[in-house]
Order: sequence, then C-alpha cells, then structure tokens
Amino acid sequence: MTDMSIAWSEDYAWGLNPGARGLAGLLRPVKTKALAAPAVEPAWTASGDKPLIELRKVSKSFGPVMALENLEATILPGELVTVVGPSGCGKSTLFNILAGLEEPDPGNILRFRGKSSTASELLGRISFMPQRDLLLPWRNVIDNAILALEIEGMPRAQARAEALKMLPEFGLAGFEKQYPNQLSGGMRQRVALMRTFLFKRDLMLLDEPFGALDALTRTMMQRWLLDVWQKHRRTVLFITHDVDEAIFLGDRVLVMTARPGKVKLEQKIDLPRPRKADIVTSPEFIGLKKTLLDAIEEESMKSFMTSGH
Repeated sequence: MTDMSIAWSEDYAWGLNPGARGLAGLLRPVKTKALAAPAVEPAWTASGDKPLIELRKVSKSFGPVMALENLEATILPGELVTVVGPSGCGKSTLFNILAGLEEPDPGNILRFRGKSSTASELLGRISFMPQRDLLLPWRNVIDNAILALEIEGMPRAQARAEALKMLPEFGLAGFEKQYPNQLSGGMRQRVALMRTFLFKRDLMLLDEPFGALDALTRTMMQRWLLDVWQKHRRTVLFITHDVDEAIFLGDRVLVMTARPGKVKLEQKIDLPRPRKADIVTSPEFIGLKKTLLDAIEEESMKSFMTSGH
C-alpha cells in the first residue's frame, strides 16, 4: 500500500483496527505466535481440545503505569468467551496485544495454535470490531461490508457476490444499497459485524459492540449474535461491562482485576444452548450473576479507591 493509503486507513479504521494503526498491517500475511494459559485450571485440560490462544505471564506497562501483570488465559477453538472487569483494568490493552498492535513486556509466553510467537505475528490473523461501527459514510451497506475483502485483493464483483449471500442472516436483505446515515444503530452494528465475519480469521475480537445501543435493541442484538455464532462457530473474545450480557453470550466469563489487570476468576457458563430470552430469570442464571457481581464489585472498589476519589 502507498503512504497515502496507509494514512487514509488510519483515519477510517473500519472495525478490524482498534488503534487505527493501518489496514495494511492488520491485513498483511503473518506468522503464528504464542499466547498463554490461565492461572485457574485451564478449560482445555478437561476437554482435551488444544487452545487456539494461550497467554501466560503477560504483562504490559506504559511508562510507570502497569496495565497488565502476569495475565493468564486460554481460548479454545469455537468458544465464545466474554471478558468483564472494572474500567481501566486493561481489557483494551489485552485486545491490542491479541490484534498484534501492542507487544507485551519481555518475559511473556504467547502461543497461537500451540506455537510460540510475538504479538506482531498475529497481525492479519485476527479480526477486530470496536464499539463504534466505523462505517465509511460514502459507501453503501454492501460496499462497507466488503472493504476487508477488497483490501486483500478480492475483485469487487466477487466480494459483493459473497456478501450478498450473507445479507439475509444478518438481517440486511434489501438494504444493500442504503448508506450508513439511513440505518438505525442496530443495523449499523450488523453491517460492522458482517464485515468482521467476512474477514475470515481465526479469532474475532468484539469490544463492547452493543455498548452504545438502547436496552431493547441490545437484547435483540445479543440473541441475533448467538444465532449467527452458533451457525458459523467462530472463536470470539467479547468485552462487555454488562454482566447479564457476559453470562447470556459466553461459554466462559473471565473477570479481570483492577489495574494492573489479570484474570481473577474464570467462570464456566453451563447454561444450555441455544439460550432463550427468559433464561435470564432462571435460578441458575441469577446464581452465576451473583458470583460474578461479587468478584467485579470487589475489583471496582479497589479501582475506585486508587483513583483518588
């Protein structure tokens, strides 16, 4: 890509690029890399599945500020893992590392598909969607959805044909020629998610994708996302501040500590799938929610006390 195209991509990062570091970097071919396993009993030891991602002893400092310290976690192929924690606990830093945009401090162990590597070697292997949809206003729905495919070199006609087949399951059939300013917030998020799904990568990072939506739309989007995920079985790491959302969506919930962030609790969610809307009122759901809220409240209080309030 030319210098101009890289500068343009930094201005209009479209959901695969959390720090707007340039589409060229995220789309370039990359080698495998390493991540680490959790402080708690790794979920994969019982299942026999090998992790897609392993992180051990992962720390990240920014000058005197330690964002992450000895974080350990695993993600299995096909899992939907949700991450909750107090503000400033390093969730976004973790995502930047997994996206290959930040290198952790020396001494970490990172494994990707069982092979050790650096964070930068994950560039191009991970798709990323932040809270903002980052749709390009001059592109219609179909052309926003195929942006990653075009940048990778797929002919526009072929990319459009591939995207058109996916429109119905994303609730966008008949809206392919609409522009972002003609869409509701929920529809814009579906376009952004469709773009992320079309960018077929080993791991999808979703950073509070429904955080800006109203409560009703958010609930509908959660149910819709589960339907799409269960069909495609992509591996997903999902950041949220909503404990109900974390439980409703996740196979496991990772609770992070106050800064410096690490995994305080790994909670397996044994609720049956597919999950119906009324599961949130079940005794099992409420019990899980109490456990998670207790863990999060303790860390939120630590964060509040150290912030100087």
